[in-house]
Parts: sequence; C-alpha cells; structure tokens
Amino acid sequence: MKKRARDRWRHKVQRFQNWVTTRVPPGARLLLGVGLIVMGVFGVLPVLGFWMIPLGAAIAMLDLRSIWRWIKAHVTRR
Repeated sequence: MKKRARDRWRHKVQRFQNWVTTRVPPGARLLLGVGLIVMGVFGVLPVLGFWMIPLGAAIAMLDLRSIWRWIKAHVTRR
C-alpha cells in the first residue's frame, strides 16, 4: 500500500516537472522559483504560505542544474 502511494506521488511530481519544463522558458523558471521562495517567507499571510519555499526551490533547480553543467563544462576545459 505504501509503495503504491509513493508511486502515485512520484508520478504527480514528474508530471508537474514536465509541465513546468515545457511551458515555462528557461530564464523565467529561475525567476519564478526565486519569486516563490521570497513569497514563501511571508508564510503567515493567508494566501502565501510556507509551501511556496520548497516549490520555488524545485522550480529554480530546473534551471540551476543546467547552469552548473555549463559551468562545469567550461571550467574543466581550461
């Protein structure tokens, strides 16, 4: 039973990641993620909440991963 729930959760996360990757341009993903993190700091407010911090980090990491790859590729060449 636990495994089935975990698989469903993993599937939902992968669908959301695919949706963000295909619908939001690369530079905007980083800005969107940072914006969600900043708004999540005000988690005591009604609509804004602490749930925005991990969501923003996950969205920002979609761009940061490619930035780190680019940096590693160019630094190791020297």
